[in-house]
Amino acid sequence: MGGFYGAVVTRGFRRYATYRSATAAGVVTNSVFGLIIAYSYIALWDQRPHLGGYSEPQALTYVWVGQAMLAVMALMGGGFEDELMDRIRSGDIAVDLMRPADLQTWWLSADLGRAAFQLLGRGVAPMVCGALLFDLALPSAPGTWLLFLVSVALGVVVSFGLRFLVALSAFWLLDGVGATQMAMLAGLFFSGMLLPLNVFPGGLGEVARALPWSAMLQVPADVLLGRHRGTGALAALAFQAGWAVLLLAAGRQLQGVAARRVVVQGG
Repeated sequence: MGGFYGAVVTRGFRRYATYRSATAAGVVTNSVFGLIIAYSYIALWDQRPHLGGYSEPQALTYVWVGQAMLAVMALMGGGFEDELMDRIRSGDIAVDLMRPADLQTWWLSADLGRAAFQLLGRGVAPMVCGALLFDLALPSAPGTWLLFLVSVALGVVVSFGLRFLVALSAFWLLDGVGATQMAMLAGLFFSGMLLPLNVFPGGLGEVARALPWSAMLQVPADVLLGRHRGTGALAALAFQAGWAVLLLAAGRQLQGVAARRVVVQGG
């Protein structure tokens, strides 16, 4: 069965690899927005040096990590959720539930393949662009990069867990556009995409850093920047893993409830 889901991962990778024009356009878009945000950060850090505990090179590195992670974590959509919602609305989900493959594991495998391609296709190029144009605080130790990749993988699972729950809401809402848009806005704000969560004041910052969205960008970026070291790095990864397990378990429970009340529509 592991080989079967491994094939689904490969299929997901190859599926997104066919969209070459869209990938190139995405790289350009991420690079342009990276430039805009980077110069905004430079102006902000000139006025508030070491804001949030970041030096200016660290803040600029954070910007480009964010642009690299935007598509990987599907913070603005582009993942499996729209397709799954369509299958729920059309009634095709009844066929999916009758297959020997587990619904959640199938979509998780496909999403891991998607994320792997986006990391290579839309993640590397913006980081290279940022490194060529700005003085970034990139680590030299291979171990730090390895921890970063592990953190990214855990962040992808957390992202999947949240989006799977949103997609399953279509069993009750039928039209999940509102839920999808709310999840996207929450992801952009609470992941740290707009500003590092360490900049948020007081209780808002503490709450934001404790929510699962922080596992998608804030935690991987801080791991890469070396702000989590030793046991601190393990604690950061454990935080991500904890949310991943909790969200997958919640998705499993909600899937079971949904499967018991499937109503086939449109056919």
